[in-house]
Amino acid sequence: MRAFILVLVVLIVPSSAFAQARTAAPVDLTGYWVSMITDFWRYRMLTPPKGNVDYLPITPEGRKVTDAWDPARDEAAGEQCRGYGAVGVMRMPGRLHITWESDDVLKLDADAGTQTRRFHFAAAPATGGGTWQGTSTARWARPFTPQSPDLAPQGELRVTTTRMRPGYLRKNGVPYSANASMTEYFVRLVDDDGQQYLAVTQALEDSQYFVTPIVRTMLFKKQADGTGWNPTPCSAR
Repeated sequence: MRAFILVLVVLIVPSSAFAQARTAAPVDLTGYWVSMITDFWRYRMLTPPKGNVDYLPITPEGRKVTDAWDPARDEAAGEQCRGYGAVGVMRMPGRLHITWESDDVLKLDADAGTQTRRFHFAAAPATGGGTWQGTSTARWARPFTPQSPDLAPQGELRVTTTRMRPGYLRKNGVPYSANASMTEYFVRLVDDDGQQYLAVTQALEDSQYFVTPIVRTMLFKKQADGTGWNPTPCSAR
């Protein structure tokens, strides 16, 4: 009987814990958010010139791919969304709409390129191959306590994304490969006036094209409603 109860607990607890991802959320990230281009303006607001890899620890192979960038070829091959994958789309000027698709799936829609990302707190469904947005698993970080100073601040969402289709870090053809992996940290911030902000820090690892990991933080401002929400299709330029 004890063995039966133990097995039952092992089977039930993970499922129950995953099902509580929405209700156990330490902070509400849902709503509309608009990008604040506070850094790297010329690389985010405009498509950099061909061959421009400023401030990137790119490998010789990565530079070769960058120099061969041809937007017309991407369009002809149906690859115009290369700059709108999970890595690139978060760096673009535009808006996000975050909602709960289910108790264990947080959905992020980006109006840039009309892209959708899904963050799975339970096991992500198997896919036949890489997609622009990849496969993302998520978990809430534990709140900080004086007894555990190494823990992350309350409200942090950690997302790990793999199985991405090869895409562009920048729209001028700076590549990341199918073997790339990305960890993101979503943190909600509130100023003295009650205005909410969302800081998203990306850590991209791709030894094929970059000598070291690339870490960048993007900032978004909370909006009261969907004013300005304007989904547009991908463009290679």
